[in-house]
Amino acid sequence: MKPIGRGFVSWVEVAMLAPALVLLVMFLVVPFAMSIGLAFTNQPLLPGPIPTKFVGLGNFARILSSVEFWRAMLNVALFTLMVIPLQCGFALWSAILLNGQNRAKRLFQGLFFLPYITPMVVVCVVWSTMYQYPSGVFNSVLGVLTFGLFKPVEWLGNPHTALVAITMLSAWQAYGFQMVIYMAGLQNIPTDLYEAAAIDGVAGWRRFAWVTWPSLYQTNVFVLIITTIQALQLFTQVNILTQGGPQDSTNTLVHYIYRSGFVIQNVGRASAGSLILFLLIVSIYGVMSFLTKNDPTGEKP
Repeated sequence: MKPIGRGFVSWVEVAMLAPALVLLVMFLVVPFAMSIGLAFTNQPLLPGPIPTKFVGLGNFARILSSVEFWRAMLNVALFTLMVIPLQCGFALWSAILLNGQNRAKRLFQGLFFLPYITPMVVVCVVWSTMYQYPSGVFNSVLGVLTFGLFKPVEWLGNPHTALVAITMLSAWQAYGFQMVIYMAGLQNIPTDLYEAAAIDGVAGWRRFAWVTWPSLYQTNVFVLIITTIQALQLFTQVNILTQGGPQDSTNTLVHYIYRSGFVIQNVGRASAGSLILFLLIVSIYGVMSFLTKNDPTGEKP
């Protein structure tokens, strides 16, 4: 045993960690470092007649002056504002229901978690059939519930409904992850708090508002940050279902970067867009961490 840092790690353990570290460096650190250099060039995807040269901040200036980029920013902001309450609210509601169950708890937990482990491509194919115009599941069910008053909507072909449709799909597919986190948070709440609330006659909604919700502060902070970061990286659903349309109503930052690199074949501009997205995620994480560092329950974050 030889000391490494503050503890003792054997060379066997170092050898076991080495393959994972090598892969992380090869597929994360090296590409990120290369993208920083490429962001300041006009590097094309394929070799061409135009030589690669240093363009300074030209890629960043072109991106920040692009209407398509700012429309993608707006779409991502709207998607984030819609998906956070929908996805996290449904996850918390599911966690509360399962937390109070003794029978078949594992079964329902697995069923609720199933959408999250289902490949997004499969989910998109299934939901695209549900969104079909005019006889998809959504249009048919809404027509029955309104006794025929509801008129079919082309969910993915209408610029006013396409982003909402993708939001509902995304919230349903990923809520299982937040549900598991909320269940862990609920199980960590001391039972003494509920017993004291019962003695004081606090029950139902008031028990949730005065005991459960404040006790989930740290869990809420974690879920909020993770969900926001995931929302900013929205891509697969858009690329499969709408390709950023109709009328750029579902275009996102990652899809904009993808188009810049693989459609327009400008790797330099795509790298610059990736750096902007990286800085945006880091900034949002920093702001959220600062705003939520004060725990009303008195626990240190």
